[in-house]
Amino acid sequence: MLEDDLGVPLFDRAGRGLRLNRFGAGFLRRVDHILREVDDARRELTDAAGLEHGNIAVAAETLLTLTGLMSEFRGAHPGADFRLYQSSAATMASQLRAGDVDLCLASQPLTGLELTTRELARERVMLAVPAGHRLARRECVRMDDLAGEPFVTTRPGYWPRAMADRLFAEAGIPPRYVCESDEPGATGYLISAGLGVGLVPAMARAADPHSPGEMLRLDVPDCHRSLALVRRADTYFSVAAQRLADFASDYFRKLATAPRHP
Repeated sequence: MLEDDLGVPLFDRAGRGLRLNRFGAGFLRRVDHILREVDDARRELTDAAGLEHGNIAVAAETLLTLTGLMSEFRGAHPGADFRLYQSSAATMASQLRAGDVDLCLASQPLTGLELTTRELARERVMLAVPAGHRLARRECVRMDDLAGEPFVTTRPGYWPRAMADRLFAEAGIPPRYVCESDEPGATGYLISAGLGVGLVPAMARAADPHSPGEMLRLDVPDCHRSLALVRRADTYFSVAAQRLADFASDYFRKLATAPRHP
């Protein structure tokens, strides 16, 4: 038994329950550090074997953000393997802390860690409305125009909900959320189906120019989202992950400057 080998108890026992004591917590921190070192050593060996053997774990708030990027990167590096996660901001921070992912594509600040952040894109956030909606003929709307309007958004933890909560609070208007999903990328489709109005990034129209509905400008300050690539600064960063990070910077820069469809 591990406690016998170490000569100290690692758990406090109460009935059938077990809880790490201060000895156990200290031992766990050391073990976690050792396991991270072993994982870093494996990555270094993978790098020595070449990019074609690289494995990259990536998290994003919606996997739709990754589809075009992954397609083009795999075309250039067909041997690279991926593990992809759809995660809220809090989950991404936990995944970075645990070493479960190499990179995150986040539209909210991730806190509590030694992190390196690289902005990939900054774009205006638009108000999407269904075709035929009373606001559809306008080019610009105010938050006052949305009082009582059924609003499609995400659950807390994703950037559209954080922005919607902020905008409604600043306007002093109670929101009327009628749909709260765990997939930010589905918001535009739900709006097009007539469930309500909601926030979508301008990039969404570039990705699907034939989607029904209208995208209007909101007359509010700082109605932008920043898409950033985030990683831990205190862990080994593999050649494959670095190559993807650089590729992502070029990919989103080209996407931002591409002609927009009307």
